[in-house]
Amino acid sequence: MKPLNLIALLCFLGGATWALTRSDRTVRSIQNTYYTALSPFLKAGSAIENRARNFSREVKRSEELEAELLITRAELDRLRQIEQRFSSLEADNARLRTSLEFKKNTPFTIVAARITRRQTTNWYKTVEIDCGESSFVGNQNPVVTAEGLVGKIDLSGKDFATVILLTDEKCQVSAKVESTPEVGILSGQRADYGDKPMLRLRFLSKNANLKKGQRVFSNGRGGIVPANILLGTIESVEAGALDSEALVRPAVNFNDLVTVFVIPSANSNQ
Repeated sequence: MKPLNLIALLCFLGGATWALTRSDRTVRSIQNTYYTALSPFLKAGSAIENRARNFSREVKRSEELEAELLITRAELDRLRQIEQRFSSLEADNARLRTSLEFKKNTPFTIVAARITRRQTTNWYKTVEIDCGESSFVGNQNPVVTAEGLVGKIDLSGKDFATVILLTDEKCQVSAKVESTPEVGILSGQRADYGDKPMLRLRFLSKNANLKKGQRVFSNGRGGIVPANILLGTIESVEAGALDSEALVRPAVNFNDLVTVFVIPSANSNQ
């Protein structure tokens, strides 16, 4: 045993022997003095123990809250997915109601079709639909929606067809401006990828008096596209040396095409 430890042990034994040989009154006095001296340490130890216990409970509660938060987040994500699905179904339902109403009220015989494929490199030029010659769909047949003219059939097979969109430069339609004598040729305008496509209405009179927002309709000339199908609205007009040209915003939202209708050739002269 080390000398320091031996000395401490002897002191403790001596103090204990001395305390045990005293009278009861003296022993109680010594005990009171001892407990009085230790009381602050005991209280401090009790406070530390309480804080440790409280901290342990807080840690446990934090773990429970974190688990509840993870469950809540998962449920929130699920509800968001349900909401998105519901919004998508609601939009599809609205489109379906609009299409059914259009088919019911249109004066033409029309064939319903769905967009099955888009040309990713030139989405504003062509799309493919799921009906063709077996549904009496042929080349140059107009394609429409409740909003207006989509384009024309460019190539048809037995059960599919390619539609050249109105926004393509090669798709040309004879057009008129509402409430005016102005007529011209409407065609697509080349645009950068990602930009919203616009249309050009050419060969208007030199002093064409047109206003932004005036509607442009097909006039039926050429016997391909029936008259009075909405094409778009005037955005701006630019006068040239011999004639004027208007920039036209398409009536159809080409980003949102799902269901379209083909007008067979027999209707074109109506």
